[in-house]
Amino acid sequence: MSRVALICTAVLLLSAAPALAQDPATVDPDHYQVVFENDDVRVLRITYGADEESVMHEHPVAVFVALTANKVKMTFPDGSTEEVIVEESGAIWTPAGKHVPKNVGDEAMEGILVELKNAGGD
Repeated sequence: MSRVALICTAVLLLSAAPALAQDPATVDPDHYQVVFENDDVRVLRITYGADEESVMHEHPVAVFVALTANKVKMTFPDGSTEEVIVEESGAIWTPAGKHVPKNVGDEAMEGILVELKNAGGD
């Protein structure tokens, strides 16, 4: 393979990687840290400062437990948005999907997300 072809192939592969990478712990490690994982679940610790925003990423079905009060604007791939409010120590079911979360609260927020690997749906 010629040198030009190798360079072009490398550029294409590297530019495609961000589009394929949807795992929040990979694409946004400043906000998402894996604290436990096995064959059935993955547990993420989520932390956002006031007015901080993530990048587009994806989760399977999960349960979110708020360690602090949370007020988040979710933006979905089609451009629609939804505001999600979870009181401190509250919990919610989250369906599988892609989104960009933004902390629209006045304070830092923190929570635990338990992703269910074998749930198979909403």
